[in-house]
Amino acid sequence: MIGIVIVSHSRALAEAAVGLTTELFGAGQVPTIEIAAGTADGGFGTDATAVSTAIEQADSGDGVLVLMDLGSSVMSAEMALEFVDPDLAQRVRLCGGPLVEGLVVASVTASTGASLDKVDSEARRALEAKGEHLTS
Repeated sequence: MIGIVIVSHSRALAEAAVGLTTELFGAGQVPTIEIAAGTADGGFGTDATAVSTAIEQADSGDGVLVLMDLGSSVMSAEMALEFVDPDLAQRVRLCGGPLVEGLVVASVTASTGASLDKVDSEARRALEAKGEHLTS
């Protein structure tokens, strides 16, 4: 099953997003979700080493989808790919989808055994239903 990593400047934000997803679908229903968020001293920020560790922990061999919140979280995720085994790095997808909606959709899609391409695609499209509703 595809694993998921949340990269956020805020541990509280990441934990809340994972908590929401788990509550919606039940702990036994969601794929492995790892968090790389905040700094070691509890502040705001991101750490590429923590991201690489989370990627390694989330990988079951099928691939890992990484969702990020803001600008430097993307840079930390990109740098983290330089720290992991090259074979693993090839199975990692950095997703430009929204953090909360993307996590929920990615979790549901991954739980069906879908491919990394499918999980990534669905997470990127996670805001479409909301946008369509608001424009109708």
